[in-house]
Amino acid sequence: MLTFLKSQAASLIASGTDFLVTIIAVELLGLWYVGATVLGTITGGITHFSISRTWVFHATHKHLPTQATKYFIVWNGSLILNASGVFAFTHYLGLNYIFSKVFVSLLVGFSYNYIQQKRYVFK
Repeated sequence: MLTFLKSQAASLIASGTDFLVTIIAVELLGLWYVGATVLGTITGGITHFSISRTWVFHATHKHLPTQATKYFIVWNGSLILNASGVFAFTHYLGLNYIFSKVFVSLLVGFSYNYIQQKRYVFK
């Protein structure tokens, strides 16, 4: 249970980074919300990998390139799920991209990211 809670804390930090980058990219730089979502997901992914490896799963003793490769594979799935989910909820349901991003991020985080990281990446 402690690992799950720590993982959620790491996800909050990474999500904060992700959302900040996404909103700045859309509102200040004028990027399309899907492109901004991808950029935010990249920065959030790097943040989350670093925190998860050191603090959540205590896996710094394992081979970094192997972990990074596994994380990258899982992260690509997350990126596709997040970007397509944000697009679908924003484009087809007419939701604001920020609300879409929050909903999709939570859905992907609980149903995909945590399970893949625990059982595959940092195992």
